[in-house]
Amino acid sequence: MTADAAANAPVTTDHTGERAFPRTSGWAIVARKELADHLHSARIVVLFIILGAATLIPLYFASDTIKSVAGQLTDTRGAFLALFLASSQDYPIPNVITFVAIVAPLLGIGFAFDSINGERSDGTLPRLLSQPIYRDDVVNGKFVAGLAVITVVLVAVVGIIAGFGIVRLGIVPGADEVIRLLLWLAVTILWVGLWLAFGLLLSVRIRRAANAALVGFGVWALVAIFGQLIVGVVASVIAPWATAATLEQAVALKALSDGILRVLPLTIYQEASTVLMRPDLTTVSTPATIAQLGQLNAQVQGQFLSFDQSLLLIWPHVVALFALMAVCFAAAYIWFMRQEVRA
Repeated sequence: MTADAAANAPVTTDHTGERAFPRTSGWAIVARKELADHLHSARIVVLFIILGAATLIPLYFASDTIKSVAGQLTDTRGAFLALFLASSQDYPIPNVITFVAIVAPLLGIGFAFDSINGERSDGTLPRLLSQPIYRDDVVNGKFVAGLAVITVVLVAVVGIIAGFGIVRLGIVPGADEVIRLLLWLAVTILWVGLWLAFGLLLSVRIRRAANAALVGFGVWALVAIFGQLIVGVVASVIAPWATAATLEQAVALKALSDGILRVLPLTIYQEASTVLMRPDLTTVSTPATIAQLGQLNAQVQGQFLSFDQSLLLIWPHVVALFALMAVCFAAAYIWFMRQEVRA
């Protein structure tokens, strides 16, 4: 697959006269060839259609509601971002952010579940590693190519949504809204990159691509569909805040319950997305004490946070998502480097 491209890599020699591998270009050669294969495959078309439909369908049904509300606003700050948060009043369809949170991970798994084991089953992995590239260039190149394709798809989808919103609403986004939208796009790429690294890990550990796909999509269904239900039941047992005897206990148990729900990466991503798309949201966590609850109630209604203030609220969420992605990629990297590849 990528062996022919790797064979054409420039070869240099070190000070001893021995052949030295192209350290800086090996991963780029693999990534370039993988990127070309992804862009010309039917997989990207299918996933683009799935993600596009998952975002445009709720946007279409909610557009009338958004347009009617936007026409009554005296302060249009955040009106453009309402495209991604609003849902239809007549149809029980989630908003765009919820759909992206659930469906976008399919991009990561779809582009990585057969990246290594597919090469192994086709018999091209030993040939690829016999070329003048380092072994880690294969993992790095495949991950970079997958992340690049994901970025292309997400940018295209967000561009379509933004264009639809400008035409439908007639509201041109301000500089703060554009910055928030770009940061949300970066967080979404990080969110999908987590699943890309997880799919790469499955591809390294599981020999058969079909089994890797089954495990990957099974974990996705568990997290996206049943995860919040299961974690919610656990939180209600450990922290039953609704049946607390006093207000102090209810507030403390509610904060504990929200902390348990953050075990799911899906919750972390949704909270970060909501804060970015709602400038009027001044907190991301439930107050843990009565004093904090009083301070929250005393805040001026309609207050809008600046971009940097919202960024401070979601910074722990971004770090958590990046750490999870780094752990999955590091595990895939280490296991692949230790595996024996026979011709």
